[in-house]
Amino acid sequence: MRSETPINVPQHVAIIMDGNGRWANARGLPRTAGHRAGVERVREAVRTAAEADVKYLTLFAFSSENWNRPKQEVSDLMGLLRFFIRRDLAELHRENVRVRVIGCRQSIQPDIKALLVEAEERTRENTGISLVIAFNYGARDEMVRAVREIAEAVKSGDMDPASITETTVAGHIDTAGIPDPDLVIRTSGEQRLSNFLLWQAAYAEFVFMPCLWPDFDRAAFHEALNEFGRRDRRYGAVAAPELAVGS
Repeated sequence: MRSETPINVPQHVAIIMDGNGRWANARGLPRTAGHRAGVERVREAVRTAAEADVKYLTLFAFSSENWNRPKQEVSDLMGLLRFFIRRDLAELHRENVRVRVIGCRQSIQPDIKALLVEAEERTRENTGISLVIAFNYGARDEMVRAVREIAEAVKSGDMDPASITETTVAGHIDTAGIPDPDLVIRTSGEQRLSNFLLWQAAYAEFVFMPCLWPDFDRAAFHEALNEFGRRDRRYGAVAAPELAVGS
């Protein structure tokens, strides 16, 4: 019988959680109902990833472009974030999950900023799966902020422009110290990155799932993991030729 979890498990899985609104609309419910259902699915995704021995799970929770949504929907999303952290932080801590947050923290509400800091500080010493929450995150904004930091270092004389390498840039983006994602999953059938981990996903495998995020259950997660396990990752190299018969 085939194992539920593939032998070749990605170290880092990143997920674009798409489709909450469409899930609600299809059921004649307000969009907030879809977001609430999506929050419940986050809990299951963290457990499934941990059980599969994934080391890092990054979730695209709120993009820097999401502020352009209707004010009431943004307010509801902020309320759900508060609810998730206040309700689930203790459980995540008990389960040895380390929480990290990426994204720009300028101009976000002070109480939310405090909750994000609390989540990181409380779980900092945990050694289980790392749950990386991309909040107020946009990859282009991330790279602009990284370039500014590097430029300031050059301006102050602390860095030689000739010494700047890919490693230098990687050390200034939000995910510094976190390995690049091996697998990027997007739900809802859409096939684009939407300004998510543009630098980090350079060699990631992509799996686009037709289901909407609130329907992305344990079985769907394992389907994506098994698809990853079937991929041949060459990082630009040429695959070794098969041995000729009789050789």
